Amino acid sequence: MANLKTTILNSVHDIDDSYCLDINPEENTYFTKLFLEAFESSNPNIIFKYILVEKDEKTVALATIQIIELGIDVILKNIKLASWFKRIVNYFFCKDHIHIMFCGNIFLSGEHGIILAQNEDKEDAIKAIGTAIIELTKITKPLHAVFIKDFIEESRSLTDKFQDFGFTPMHVEPNMIIAIDPKWNSFDDYKNALKSKYRVKANKADKTSSSLEARLFSESDFARYKDELQQLYENTIANANFNAQVLNLNTYIKLRATYHEDFIVKAYFLNDKLVGFLSALANNHHLDAHFIGLDYALNKANAIYPRILNDYIRIGIEKKVSYINLGRTASEIKTTIGAVPTELTCYLKLKRPFINRFLMPFIKNVQIKDFKQHHPFKIEEEAK
Repeated sequence: MANLKTTILNSVHDIDDSYCLDINPEENTYFTKLFLEAFESSNPNIIFKYILVEKDEKTVALATIQIIELGIDVILKNIKLASWFKRIVNYFFCKDHIHIMFCGNIFLSGEHGIILAQNEDKEDAIKAIGTAIIELTKITKPLHAVFIKDFIEESRSLTDKFQDFGFTPMHVEPNMIIAIDPKWNSFDDYKNALKSKYRVKANKADKTSSSLEARLFSESDFARYKDELQQLYENTIANANFNAQVLNLNTYIKLRATYHEDFIVKAYFLNDKLVGFLSALANNHHLDAHFIGLDYALNKANAIYPRILNDYIRIGIEKKVSYINLGRTASEIKTTIGAVPTELTCYLKLKRPFINRFLMPFIKNVQIKDFKQHHPFKIEEEAK
């Protein structure tokens, strides 16, 4: 391994400003200091660390670390495991909560945990990060497990090096991605590309939700409706298959103040009552859906969630992005508007060696819950 220097930092403020020039010259939003600071400063219940890898006084890699408490039942909720095996896991982790270290952002789905310099040896950098994570686990107490998240299949040839450090790969729910055809200049153009059945669904969502008043939120709107936004968001994560932590929506206030029109929050009102919202971040020619919130008691009658999905497409077309990352969860519904899954892999290591050796063969064979893949576009039918 090359002569690399690894430093573990306790705050994003400890990262030198030159880091951005060395490793993030294209300014991927998720690895800017301003973005990282918004999450760190707004979520005091999370311990944040940063692994900085340098070569000849230049940054060649950065890994973001978040340490949280998490219920074992949350981890098992969306994983297909035999009931007897779940009982074994609960036996080993009999406490209500365990402490987990994540390399990556627990609030986001995708490769937002590690960034590598383009013109350096990436394998050496990954090994340096792996070594630093192991060293960090030795001084972090209490700690029960480490997750390194979420990698697409094309990254596996590199990230599988984490197996050399005792980590086991496991599949997690996929990101749902919808490609935006550059010929689409309006939502009508998108609908014209759909088969009749799915075009009817899109129209029905808009018609049923016509009772809603949609507003794009400004910074002042955040302050006014902060409590309502937080409650709607917590409604949604309570229904999610997996949620590691509750995001403090002060994070959104900071993101909006920093990224302005590129950080979008669209709110939905029914009779002047806030009943739903979507959030998204435009980043380097694509759009990432962030958290949503909705009043489930009013959802069916007013098609709040289907309207949110339609509006994500509208925003993507307006922003002229190449694709929209709709994140995980509700995978089948997202396929009805044209999203397709991008498989993701995490790496897991349990702190106690005996438990790690015992459980890893089972974790390798974990299966995520299945869903039906719809094919809503006309071109897909013609290609068959």
